[in-house]
Amino acid sequence: MDIEKFKLQIKEGYTFKTDFITIGGAMIENAPVADLFINIPLKTLNRHGLIAGATGTGKTKTIQVLSEQLSNKGIPVLMMDIKGDFSGIAQQGVKTAFIEERHAKMNLPFEPKAFPVELLTISKQNGVRLRATISEFGPVLLSRILDLNDTQSGVMSLIFKYCDDHQLPLLDLKDLKKVIQFITNEGKEAIEKEYGRVSTASTGAILRKLIELEQQDADLFFGETSFDIKDLMRIDENGKAYVNILRLNDIQDKPKLFSTFMLCLLAEVYNTMPEQGDSGQPELVIFIDEAHLIFKEASKALLDQIETIVKLIRSKGIGLYFITQNPTDVPDGVLAQLGLKIQHALRAFTDKDRKAIKLASENFPTTEFYKTNEIITQLGTGEALVTVLNEKGIPTPLAVCMILAPMSRMDVLSPTEIEGLIEKSDLKNKYNSVVDRESAYEILNRKLTIEKTTEPAVIKESKTNTAPKKKEESYFTKQVIKVLTSATFIRGAFGVLTKIFKK
Repeated sequence: MDIEKFKLQIKEGYTFKTDFITIGGAMIENAPVADLFINIPLKTLNRHGLIAGATGTGKTKTIQVLSEQLSNKGIPVLMMDIKGDFSGIAQQGVKTAFIEERHAKMNLPFEPKAFPVELLTISKQNGVRLRATISEFGPVLLSRILDLNDTQSGVMSLIFKYCDDHQLPLLDLKDLKKVIQFITNEGKEAIEKEYGRVSTASTGAILRKLIELEQQDADLFFGETSFDIKDLMRIDENGKAYVNILRLNDIQDKPKLFSTFMLCLLAEVYNTMPEQGDSGQPELVIFIDEAHLIFKEASKALLDQIETIVKLIRSKGIGLYFITQNPTDVPDGVLAQLGLKIQHALRAFTDKDRKAIKLASENFPTTEFYKTNEIITQLGTGEALVTVLNEKGIPTPLAVCMILAPMSRMDVLSPTEIEGLIEKSDLKNKYNSVVDRESAYEILNRKLTIEKTTEPAVIKESKTNTAPKKKEESYFTKQVIKVLTSATFIRGAFGVLTKIFKK
């Protein structure tokens, strides 16, 4: 093998004119090459990416290294931590003989550091609470999340229109459920006069799907105060960007809540951030761990929505990175949008595994220096196949990379440390206070209470004043009809008409 040719190709492929981050050193023949670094230009970090590999191959540590490098460059990070093993980034790491030896081989210095961290939550775990109102979702997005058909989606649009017209704020799930119950029962007649007939089968189906969402603790997510995505983009006094960790290790069995939050977040980011095209660096990088949880349970409509947002959000300066065990977990339409690929080892235990490895290896640029389908099973922990987009948007040469050791702690924080970090948060008081202002639920309950109180008097008056009138009108009408249809009247009418026509 021509080692010098390899060095020249990698050096040219990973040298950039603009600013970049370094994630490790290139390897050949199972050993790193000193001073041959794998860099990623900041300019193309908004082109999204994939980090894949079997359990225990080092994916989490790779994300930790990327997050550290981004934080150092002043680029905020949102990490969806489903396994709960990412919080150590808030504490300084420890220099060990193994780490020093690893970095010496690459000729890269190692300096233990801690990074500014914000712990967030959408579930029952402690942290700064993320919320969004039903109104912010809107009827289209909510219909796709609930996988409603066209008729049911039309009813959902009608519900939002009705609430807008009658000043009924939709803030949380109980608001939406109350409005559905109202238009199905007490308000059915008024709704039909103003907006047309609403099928009880459709409202029943929507209500059942809302209950399913509620059972996954979505009631903790819907409500006020809505989270401002600009609070994800803070910089500390030392110029380091915050690493925002969303604690999700208690929602692995709640994929509907996870996908609901994800779609809401991406839509909110897209609608809020200004258009900027290809700038010098991204505004925010989002790491989505265990990405298969989003795609596994998602309906086709939801997948189409996610694919559309992935395509469009790049121009808003947002980079999305999906982390999963196998690239086949990600739909082809999304996979095609991912410019950076970091592939840790895959294991070939079954025929299905071997087919997946073959497919994964075909996603990388061809190279004369590696047999991709073979080396992908031989990578050690903390090693990965890497290709990125250069400043012109062209894929760089494929390289096996020895990933840097994280500068921060490589294990999780203790419960006491987590509590201390949350207590020191500047956002805790802003978002963790319970706000339940008057909205559709309270307004409709008050309206129904007033109607029930006044209903008996109205009925009594109606019986006294209108019943006889209706009876009289009915009798008078019958008499008129009787006269008009009598033989005498008809003959007389024809006689008059005959005389007129003869004249």
